[in-house]
Amino acid sequence: MTIKVGDQLPSGVLNEFIDVEKEGCSIGPNAFKVEDLVRGKKIVIFGLPGAFTPTCSAKHVPGYVAHHDALVKNGVNEIWCLAVNDAFVMGAWGKDQKATGKVRMMADGSADYTKALGLELDLTARGMGMRCQRFSMLVEDGVVKTLNIEGPGKFEVSDAESMLGQLKVELQTEERRKSPREMSA
Repeated sequence: MTIKVGDQLPSGVLNEFIDVEKEGCSIGPNAFKVEDLVRGKKIVIFGLPGAFTPTCSAKHVPGYVAHHDALVKNGVNEIWCLAVNDAFVMGAWGKDQKATGKVRMMADGSADYTKALGLELDLTARGMGMRCQRFSMLVEDGVVKTLNIEGPGKFEVSDAESMLGQLKVELQTEERRKSPREMSA
């Protein structure tokens, strides 16, 4: 069953390649519990079929890297790229895309988390095995607030510009909700 707006993210583990040792993280692949990472944060997660693939490398990741500052200004704490690749590949791809410090390259090597989200994409016929559908979502404290799933072969709703537009609408809606209350106070 595919995750939907209002759902809590499933528990699970994602891996990230760390190239500078820091407290709690050694150099190399590190496993992180999703539920720990999302607690108390507003996170944009976008998923895609795979590292170093054409649309993913030319448009999807570069858009989120380019719009990092604008997304943060609109309340986002972190941006994650999710793909069914190993942490070594995701780390190398992140360097290639100049994503370090902007987009966390989260590996789901066996597609376990992608399947838990219900967002798997079977590309076995194309020699790629089980992959992740192209999507984006806004998650607040582990709850899905927006979800954009692309149609097969499309790149129209999961891009950084669309997410930024949705965030701005959400912030305007919150401001309008607060205004009447503040006036009556």
